[in-house]
Order: sequence, then structure tokens, then C-alpha cells
Amino acid sequence: MTVDLAPRPAPTQGCADTPVLKERGQREVFCGLTGIIWLHRKIQDAFFLIVGSRTCAHLMQSAAGVMIFAEPRFGTAVMEERDLAGLADANEELDRVVARLLERRPDIRQLFLVGSCPSEVIKLDLAKAASRLNRQYFPQVQVLNYSGSGIETTFTQGEDACLAAIVPTLPAETADAPKSLMVVGSLPDVVEDQFARLFADLGIGPVSFFPARRSTDVPAVGPNTHFLLAQPFLSETGRLLEDRAARRVPAPFPFGAEGTTAWLKAAADLFGVSGDRFDRVTDAPHRRARKAVQHYRDRLAGKRVFFFPDSQLEVPLARFLNREVGMRLAEVGSPYLHRQHLAEELAWLPEGTRLSEGQHVDRQLDRCREDQPDLVVCGLGLANPLEVEGLTTKWSIELVFTPVHGYEQAGDLAELFARPVLRKQRLEV
Repeated sequence: MTVDLAPRPAPTQGCADTPVLKERGQREVFCGLTGIIWLHRKIQDAFFLIVGSRTCAHLMQSAAGVMIFAEPRFGTAVMEERDLAGLADANEELDRVVARLLERRPDIRQLFLVGSCPSEVIKLDLAKAASRLNRQYFPQVQVLNYSGSGIETTFTQGEDACLAAIVPTLPAETADAPKSLMVVGSLPDVVEDQFARLFADLGIGPVSFFPARRSTDVPAVGPNTHFLLAQPFLSETGRLLEDRAARRVPAPFPFGAEGTTAWLKAAADLFGVSGDRFDRVTDAPHRRARKAVQHYRDRLAGKRVFFFPDSQLEVPLARFLNREVGMRLAEVGSPYLHRQHLAEELAWLPEGTRLSEGQHVDRQLDRCREDQPDLVVCGLGLANPLEVEGLTTKWSIELVFTPVHGYEQAGDLAELFARPVLRKQRLEV
């Protein structure tokens, strides 16, 4: 078997100016509270207190697989009937819950009050509550708030809302601060360590990661801060960083060998890294990544994939599957298309790709059935019904929970798409 390691040339325009089908209607999305599942593992001294119902608590316990004897760094302040009926002072109840929590868990340094559908329906002002509690407990504990409600958001926007709540609290750069790079977006520790080593080998620094593993290690922000997005769903976080005079580094996202190389190259060009040094540092991991992907390219090339809007990862993942795995794109749907942040990705999609933004699930199901793709990437709510109809599906949420960024994970990313296809082939034998 031969391995094609030659990079593909970038198209001149791709889908940069392709009209986008705007969809509005019935939606199938996961709750924004689920972002806590990876955020509470990332920020190691934080606690996420959901102000919601027992349904919120059951969702988090089942989604995270939390056992009864585990002590995770998230919980639910359960709103009872008296709270919902306005018979109890919700703020007094919340103050008592927070006091008991901080007494029991003195290791907490950052406390997030996370809004939910129930707390927003009764108009509980968690911003004022967080401000009041922060005055009481700061500097021992910093109290912030954000909304994880699933009423108007898709589930990855929970991270965007969380990081956006932190940005105003980041310290300002000093007047003599050097040019720095901030990688924005929650990454598994193993992936963050890999990127940190690559940046060090390239001579790029100082480099910080946001969110930091500990709330006390937050980076300073100012006009000498350049930030590189690691996730495509951080539109509000990016806007707030730019309001603090930080500057975004335009780049594709680090999925696959090609995307990771282009992402690193954007930072290398900013810091004046020579071409020889860049090639010397990235050549070996780039070749390993392409070789790992090739194993699955043989199984997936030529097959058609349909993306339902779910995680906002759809556009960069479609680019990866098309350019590195050889799959054809039936439709690439995304809950939100931030054209500025996705400009480099859209330019790499093949011209004529059908793009959709938002959701009208019935119309999208009709198009999917008409296309009869070989693989459908969708949320949990659509996967089982489509499997019953004979379509092969991939749960999009698994692409968020699994380490998929960077060179060393490129083969794992391709395998996630190959598994359901191979499973169907085995069942048909």
C-alpha cells in the first residue's frame, strides 16, 4: 500500500461566496449545560453550580456518567415548586446553597452560577446574584455567571458563554508587555501539551492557553495579545477579546494534518519563524498524521457525508473529510456560520457545496433522505430514527468529547467517521 503524502493545493475561492441556505423552524439541539462536562475537567479549581430543575441534574448526571460516590466539580441548585411559584425568595435560597457549597469545598477558587431554562423562565437575575456573592467571597472565590439554557443556543455555546464571562476579569497587559500568543478554546490536556511543545520548538512565545487549567493562571490581555482560536464556536469570546484590543490571528482550525499545519503556520508567520525551521519542526508529525489518516481514507474516499447542524464544528470537519479523507459533501449544515472566523475553512470547501445555517429539521430530513448519503453526522435525537430508515449515522457530540485536534489525533478523528461505516459493512455480511 502506498501513502499519498503530497499536500493538496488550496482552491482560489472555494465556498467563500457561496450562498447559504438560512433555516428557521423546529430544532434538534443538545442543552448548553453539557459544556460543563468538559469545562469542569479543564478548569481544575472551578465549580459549576447550575440553577435549575431536577431535569437539569438528571441530564448532567447521565451525560457525564457520574456515579453516586463521585464528587465532580459541578452540581445543581434544584428549584422546587415553591421557587417556581414565587413563594420563596430564590436569592436567599441561592445564598444558602452557595454558603454550604463553599464551606464543604474549600478548594473552589472560581464559582460559576449557570443559568438554565427554569431560572430564565422565572427571570432570576443571576448576574446580580453573582455580583453580590462575588463581593462577599472575593478574593478567596471569584463568582461569575453565564447562561447554559438550551432555549436559544446550541450546546457548544455553553463554552462560549463561559469564556465570555471570564474575559472581562482578565488582567490588562502592562505597558511594556511583549507580543504574546493566546490559544483560545478548551482543549484536552494532552492536546494542549502537544501544542505547547510545538510552539516551544518553533520559538514562539510567550504562549498562554485560555481557559487555563487553574483560574489563577489567567493570561493578561491587551494590544500585544494575538489570539488563535482552537474552536470555531467562540464568536462572543472572540468579540470580547477584540474589545480588549487583542487581535485575532486568521487561520483554519487544527483538525487533521493540513488544518493543523496551516494553524501553526499562521502563528509562525506572526512571530517571524523561518520556513526552514517551521518545516523542520512540523515535517515529522505532519507525515505521521497523513499516514494515520490514509488508513481510513482507503475506506471512506468517495463516500458522501451529510452534516446536520449541531456542534458548530461542521465546516472544519467537512473540510477535513473532503480534502484529507476524500469524502464528498452532500450538505454542510451548522447552527451558526461566523463567516469571519470560518473564512479560511470556507475557502477550502469545494465550490458548489450546499451550506445551510440554522435548522428546520423537517426540511433537512427531507433533503437527507433524498440525498441518501453514506454517512450522516447528527445529534442524538436524530441518529436512531435515521438508523431505522437504513442510514448510517455518527453522533456529533462524540466529536466534542473526544481529543481530535492536532497532528497526533488526526488518525483518531478519521477513525471516528470510519467506525459507523465499517460497523454497517460488518452487519451486512
